[in-house]
Order: sequence, then C-alpha cells, then structure tokens
Amino acid sequence: MNPLETYLREARDIHATGAATDETSFYTPLANLLNELGHTLRPKVRCIINLANAGAGLPDGGLFTPDQFQKASAAAPKEGQSPARGVVEVKPPSADLRKIARSEQVQRYSAKYGLVLLTNLREFLLLGRDAQGFPLPMESYVLAADESAFWAAA
Repeated sequence: MNPLETYLREARDIHATGAATDETSFYTPLANLLNELGHTLRPKVRCIINLANAGAGLPDGGLFTPDQFQKASAAAPKEGQSPARGVVEVKPPSADLRKIARSEQVQRYSAKYGLVLLTNLREFLLLGRDAQGFPLPMESYVLAADESAFWAAA
C-alpha cells in the first residue's frame, strides 16, 4: 500500500472511533506519511512531532535532516537543533488554510523557521518567507475540497 493510502486508512480508522480530537489524534498518521515521503528525498527528512518552544511557540512538528541527529538511528535530534526543513502546523479538517496562513501564529513560525508546512489533514500548504519575512505560499496539494469530502474519500 502506498503512503497516501496508508495515511487515509489510518485517519479514517481514528475518525471512525468517534473518540478522536480534531487535530492531535491525527499526528501519528500524518508523521508516518511525512516520514515515508521524506525517506525518498535527498537529503532524507524526518518528522518529529511536538517540538519544544524555541522562542516562537509550539509547532506541531519539525522536519529534520539526518545530519541533525547524533546517529542515523537516533530518535531525537541533537540538542538545540532547529528543524532544517521547517515546521509543521496541523489544524482540523474544517479549517481554512489560507486564513490560517495569515495568522500571527504562522507568522511567528515563518520568521523563526523559514518554512512552514500547514495542513488541515486534507490540504497541504508549504509557506516560505517574502522579503519582509512574512509567510509566502509556495506550493499546495489538495486531497479533498472540504471536510465531508475528505472523510468520504478516506
């Protein structure tokens, strides 16, 4: 099964319990998807969920490269490492990513980390920085147009 199918199946199964939160319950399937895709990149990219506050708040995840770990098998990055490939911010499937991309929270993350991967589980929006340091949409990918279409597809 490909990583996207696995992600959708895992998200569907969590959602179907009726016990899930809108956001944090889906961190594991999302991290698994990002890690599977990150494994195909050069350099490889690993998603670490629940970053410590490094002065800009608490991003939901960080995207690290192998040189940021003590050893390739190490579970955590070297102390004090800022995620080389940016941070991940997760919102509920009902959220409007374009609106959130203009939020103060995302502006802080963009200023601190450079790249922000914003997702509502059904859409992915990669933000860089403009000349003034504000979030700038770079790429996007949409799995479903709205929350109900996402859960139906999952």
